[in-house]
Amino acid sequence: MDTTVTLPLGQMGIETKEFTDEGLMGRIRNGDREAFSMLVMRHTKKYYSLAYRMLSSREEAEDIVQESFLILWTNPASWDGGRQTKFTTWFYRVVWNACIDRKRKNTPLPMEDGFDPPDEGRGAEEALEMKRNKENIDACIGELPESQQTALALCFYEGVSNREAAEIMGLSVKALESLLMRAKASLRSKLGGDKGREDANNGQR
Repeated sequence: MDTTVTLPLGQMGIETKEFTDEGLMGRIRNGDREAFSMLVMRHTKKYYSLAYRMLSSREEAEDIVQESFLILWTNPASWDGGRQTKFTTWFYRVVWNACIDRKRKNTPLPMEDGFDPPDEGRGAEEALEMKRNKENIDACIGELPESQQTALALCFYEGVSNREAAEIMGLSVKALESLLMRAKASLRSKLGGDKGREDANNGQR
């Protein structure tokens, strides 16, 4: 089945806000390409962001998201709406699992420059210091256990609630909160003192 999605949003026959994600999935199960294209355009950015945080590579993150959506198109029945799980929660887990598999196969790659560009209005010296702080934080996060990295990525970078993050990771809320506490404690220790705490908080915004 051809899976190429080329329809610009403005040329679709259905409006973006007309259907929920779950409604779009119902149409996708019937082979509706416009519904699939809409779902891709609606959510690609958030899933790419998670994949990038986990893999530290633009190319790897793009591949993971594209492959995950391709699997969804070819096997839409893999999402069971009867379980009353939100599509976004379920698909976060699909992307997360794909990232875990990719990380276990590949050697970790360094964070690429330019993902979070500094504010151009800041002075060059301040921008350089911010860049160094970010690189230091990213390096420290990269040394955390995989589960702690994921918890931080979901709750602090993606803004997912603790309850939803726990569901994505297959944990209880208490276990998820424990991961977050250990991750933050480790970052404070790695970054050191009050400055480390301030930098860690900045990196989690």
